[in-house]
Amino acid sequence: MQTYGRFPLELVRGRGVWVWDSQGRRYLDGVAGIAVCTLGHSSAVMRRALGRQLRKLQHVSNLYRIPEQEQLAAWITANSCADAVFFCNSGAEANEGAIKLARKHGHQVRGIGNEAGGPLILTAQASFHGRTLAAVTATGQPKYHQGFEPMVQGFRYFPYNDTAAFEALLAECEKDGPRVAAVMLEPLQGEGGVNPGNQSFFRRVRELCDQHNILLIFDEVQVGVGRTGRLWGYQKLGVEPDAFTLAKGLGGGFPIGALCVKAAADHLRPGEHASTFGGNPMACRAGLTVAEELVRRNLPAHAEAMGQLLQEQLAGLVARHPTLAEGCRGWGLLQGLVLRPEGPAAIDVVKAAMTEGLLLVPAGTNVVRFVPPLTIEPRHIREAVKRLERALIACQAQTPSAS
Repeated sequence: MQTYGRFPLELVRGRGVWVWDSQGRRYLDGVAGIAVCTLGHSSAVMRRALGRQLRKLQHVSNLYRIPEQEQLAAWITANSCADAVFFCNSGAEANEGAIKLARKHGHQVRGIGNEAGGPLILTAQASFHGRTLAAVTATGQPKYHQGFEPMVQGFRYFPYNDTAAFEALLAECEKDGPRVAAVMLEPLQGEGGVNPGNQSFFRRVRELCDQHNILLIFDEVQVGVGRTGRLWGYQKLGVEPDAFTLAKGLGGGFPIGALCVKAAADHLRPGEHASTFGGNPMACRAGLTVAEELVRRNLPAHAEAMGQLLQEQLAGLVARHPTLAEGCRGWGLLQGLVLRPEGPAAIDVVKAAMTEGLLLVPAGTNVVRFVPPLTIEPRHIREAVKRLERALIACQAQTPSAS
């Protein structure tokens, strides 16, 4: 189906932070499958681990106990605030599970009845939570809703990082009694423009959720698994959620998602939620391999250091080209170069960078996003920024004002 506006590029192999196209040209990969290939491409440790697993079992279904699934759940719970994990196949599916969890919490814990309109979930404007119908409704960007109306009921939106607006919306929703089941937020908005969360805002949201017995759910699909310089994005904010979702980097390129919950939010019971493929032996072996390498190679700390270097390099680029770019922002190895509104669009810079042998991805109309493998080294970052600078200059030469 014609669901993707693809770039005219056919990638056929990769190694580490490099990929090659069908014409033999090499590219420095600052996309990593959109924050997915945690250990880089064709990782030797992943090849060995998945090869061994394939010689044992690839799938048995959740009718039976799955040792690899239990081991991965044990690792996540031992290294996070969660007490239990549900495994699925993607970030959207993990967020769907979180939405069901929130509604059950609203009915079962807060006593919200359907006669009042049912439970509400509050999410942020400019958020992104996935493409399934409920997840795209949770996404606070109307452009993603167009053509799919009516949207799923039970969602309200407020400006990200705006404490006063959040407090006002919560008060409005609760004026006649309990209505809000959950607040669902990204610790850092990725697709919405690489917008980091504000600590004081998140602390206040946590405080109000505690006062009202409302679930606080973090969507860590893009920021989780070491990318921010910490294992989990919530650690950058000093606030623990009641539940958080994972996908992307968890499997290092193999499809897997997870809904992770504290004991008090562990509401789902047999028959209420399920997944045929979720948490199968192959997916969980991939997740376990990523987890082991994160610890063995201390990749979160490496991501933090490489993110600082990338920010320094991007700041230098901004200083050299102040008419094209106005700043950079992000955490760890999730960084965004913010372009000036009157300058080139992010998509044009991404296309120009591809010509220079660098793969990047837009985050909205005016932010160019870096989400490379966590194994990237300083020489790669310096080379990436050099190539990006050439791309910016090429874009500038093509604008009407430059002629």
